[in-house]
Amino acid sequence: MKPLNQLTAGEIVAAIAAQKTTAEAVARACLDHIATREPQVEAWQFLDPDLVLKQARALDAGGTVGPLHGVPVAIKDIIDTADMPTEYGTPIHKGHRPRIDAAVVALTRRAGGIIMGKTVTTEFANRHPGKTRHPRDPSRTPGGSSSGSAAAVGDQMVPLAVGTQTTGSTIRPAAFCGCVGYRPTWGDIRCHGVMEAAGSVDTVGLIARSVEDIALYRDVLLGVAPTPLAATIMQAPRIGFCRTPFWGQCEPYTQQALEACATKLAQAGATVTEVTLPDEFGRIDDAHRWVSSFEFARNRAWEINHHYEMISETLRNNRLKDGLACSFEQYREARSYLARCRRLLHDVFNNCDVLLTPSAAGEAPVGLNATGNANHSLIWTSTHVPCMTLPLFSGPNGLPVGAQLIAARNNDRLLFEAARWVWANLK
Repeated sequence: MKPLNQLTAGEIVAAIAAQKTTAEAVARACLDHIATREPQVEAWQFLDPDLVLKQARALDAGGTVGPLHGVPVAIKDIIDTADMPTEYGTPIHKGHRPRIDAAVVALTRRAGGIIMGKTVTTEFANRHPGKTRHPRDPSRTPGGSSSGSAAAVGDQMVPLAVGTQTTGSTIRPAAFCGCVGYRPTWGDIRCHGVMEAAGSVDTVGLIARSVEDIALYRDVLLGVAPTPLAATIMQAPRIGFCRTPFWGQCEPYTQQALEACATKLAQAGATVTEVTLPDEFGRIDDAHRWVSSFEFARNRAWEINHHYEMISETLRNNRLKDGLACSFEQYREARSYLARCRRLLHDVFNNCDVLLTPSAAGEAPVGLNATGNANHSLIWTSTHVPCMTLPLFSGPNGLPVGAQLIAARNNDRLLFEAARWVWANLK
């Protein structure tokens, strides 16, 4: 068997059920690895080994076995935890202790998951980076805003992590750190107890090392009995290769990798067609900017009123500046425009099961003062459709480069099946 910290969630559950290991042994293996690697990666905002082991021992002593029994899970530090601080990536809320767990945390515990700790987020899940470094190259960003969650999974500290996405905050860091990242259909997973950045587009995001783990954890967070993916991989899907209006912002090696990917998938039996988004999508970046900024600025009203000087210049001079300058009329028009884009995108899927697009511009960029270009997720976040990034390629420095698959709204299970087919035919 692989080292316990390298097991997937499904492998951990199976190993404990077969009495090949225990929840405490798995937790200790993860804690030992974290102790070795955390000084370089700095993925954690809060980690209490004694609390972790207390949870694990309770699981080993108890009779109830849930679908995540003994699985360590990292939680982004904008998500409330009753027994750990939740500080939202800002000194304004240092030491803040929520009274109750967020819905996703409570559902994770109910399923037998071990809440390992809180992972680093950018300031208010926005642009100003936290301390986390890329797990394979400390001179590079891990992405954001779910930086610690992606780095923790990418460095094999935990098999599962929860993030959030308002623009590209799950997909981009997952791609940079070589993980499977998933942003669900908007509204499916409850955000109660999750700090709202911009509710019109916010979602919880999941980061793992396998598509199967994502499917399992999604069911847990939906509060339904987990339904395993089909034992046999689906027949070859219909894939729309979509370069998007932001194709020119990709690194040439990313473009070449995706073009070669489309060719290989066609050779493997997929029906691959070129898909061009409607011209109406030409100003979707501006519309997303105004909707997200307007909502974010109002959500941060208390911090602006009482602790404006403690907010970073990065945030004050970008997202807050835009949001405070945006009129309600401009916001409402942008929101209506995004609703039209959602209707138009529905027709794009008439002749394909999933779209193939970039996850990010390329490898994680050098530097820790920014988190990378988020535009390659912006369209899909704004249109509320489910997305998944797969760690399929490597860039010129040997670092991960992801490919992103998109399905129509409410077709998350189809997305998982198509992702498994792509993985099986490319890895």
